[in-house]
Amino acid sequence: MKPDLIAQLKTLTTPHLADGCLRAGAPIRFAPTGLRPLAPDMELRGRARPVRHVGSIDVFFELLEHAAPGEVIVIDNGGRLDEACIGDIVALEAKAAGIAGFVIWGLHRDNRELAELGLPVFSLGALPTGPQRLHPRPHDLFRQALVGQHGIAETDYVAADGNGVLFLPESRIEDIVTAAIGYRETEARQLAAMRAGRSYRSQTRFHQYLAERVRNPGYGFRQHLKDIEAAGEV
Repeated sequence: MKPDLIAQLKTLTTPHLADGCLRAGAPIRFAPTGLRPLAPDMELRGRARPVRHVGSIDVFFELLEHAAPGEVIVIDNGGRLDEACIGDIVALEAKAAGIAGFVIWGLHRDNRELAELGLPVFSLGALPTGPQRLHPRPHDLFRQALVGQHGIAETDYVAADGNGVLFLPESRIEDIVTAAIGYRETEARQLAAMRAGRSYRSQTRFHQYLAERVRNPGYGFRQHLKDIEAAGEV
């Protein structure tokens, strides 16, 4: 990914990127809504570094031997709610290695310490206890992580903020970013016009849409916005 695209990705919200996926015809892959940031203002952008948790934190230290600064560690713990995956020790080690943050399909612990550390953490919540199990290591331990129904690989990028978590394929990232920037600029113009007193309905020629729907009941508002190149639905 080009450095300028990385910088542009960091300026886009997840809603803009989701709309960019739609405009670019790319799949929208998102984490389930229960996966939330530790603090409301936490944000993450970066290449995914997947790992599957098997019950011991040594897998995370092993991962750090190969991870690059700026990457996002995506932990697959099967969405379990009976054990925490990481705490302050792993988080401190990751921050020292330049890791951008964590997306955990599971839980964390040491809630206060992680909040004070400031490293972005997105998870299903906090729990006092760590694992009381140790499963055999699968052959693909570091190759793919499941988050909800989506498989995340090293060829994916993570975008996460207070709206949720998106996973973007590297093969389409340029198209998605370009489309998201276009959508953001269109939306910004519309919002500025609304603040200046011009209603959204007038900007989107809503009366024209209603008249066309009378003539063609199958004509939808999404298609109308696409026809006039406006923002709203995509």
